[in-house]
Order: sequence, then structure tokens, then C-alpha cells
Amino acid sequence: MELGADGGYEAVQMRDVAARADVALGTIYRYFSSKDHLLAAALVEWVNQLARTVSRRPPEGATTAERMVDILGRATRSMERRPKLSAALVTALSSADPQVAACQEELDRAMASIQRQAFPASFDPDVRDRIIRALGHVWFSALVGWVNGWVGIGQAGDELASAAHLMLDQYG
Repeated sequence: MELGADGGYEAVQMRDVAARADVALGTIYRYFSSKDHLLAAALVEWVNQLARTVSRRPPEGATTAERMVDILGRATRSMERRPKLSAALVTALSSADPQVAACQEELDRAMASIQRQAFPASFDPDVRDRIIRALGHVWFSALVGWVNGWVGIGQAGDELASAAHLMLDQYG
């Protein structure tokens, strides 16, 4: 994560990761099939840290939409603080590596668990899960736009908040 934060995707080389971790290069490859797998696993760890933060300080807001915007805003602001690392992580998620796909599934489960905290217990679970999946796609698209310089992080956050309100305001 330090290498990615300092120099972005290109700075994360498996040999440098091994040297930084003070382990043999073979040890890194025993656990990670590729650089993309390593970065995707780092993103899973980042989301698990976010989950712990949200558990300690639950989402704020009078409505489901406001609580969802709070959660997604925290995640986006965290990524904004480390833009080179965030760009590396988002880039890695686009890999065809099957191990990255496994991390993506773990990431989706963790984010869904965090986002469920925005919903009241009485909310229809099928509708809730469909909204969470749709917002995940919007968030990823907004992050890709930010990483590629198509939009600023503020606009990406605004698009995400808009999507959350469009999907959730009808439920109060």
C-alpha cells in the first residue's frame, strides 16, 4: 500500500513489495498470483478497515438515502486522501486475473455489509440488495472516471449521492 500511495500502479513491483516486506519474492508469489491480485487484496483490507470505522461510528442521517450518502462519502473521502493508491487499486480491479475476481466478490460482500447499515430493519431485503448492487456499479464507474481524469473527485461524489437519492428518496 505504501508503494502504491507513493508512486501509483506502476510503482508496485512484486520485487519491491518483497524487499519492503523483507520476504523472498517467492513468498509474495505463493500468496498473490499477480500485482493486480496483491492490489485487489489490499483494497479488500482497506474496505475491512472502513467496516470497522463504520461499526464504531454508524452512518448519520434522517433517511436511508442520507445514511447511504454518509457511508459512500466516507469511503470516497478516504480514497481521495491517497489518490495514487486509490488509482492503483481501481486499476487492479479491472484485471482479468481470476484471483482478482475472487477479491472483487469479497469486496462486494464487505461493502454490502457496510451499506446494509443505512437501511432500517423493515426494508425489503431483495430491494435493498438490488439497490446496493446498483450503487456499487455507480460508485465503481465514478471512481474509474476520477482515476482516469474524466471527472474530479467532487463530481464523482456528487454523482454517487445523486444516484443514492434517486434510488432511495422514494422510501423516505
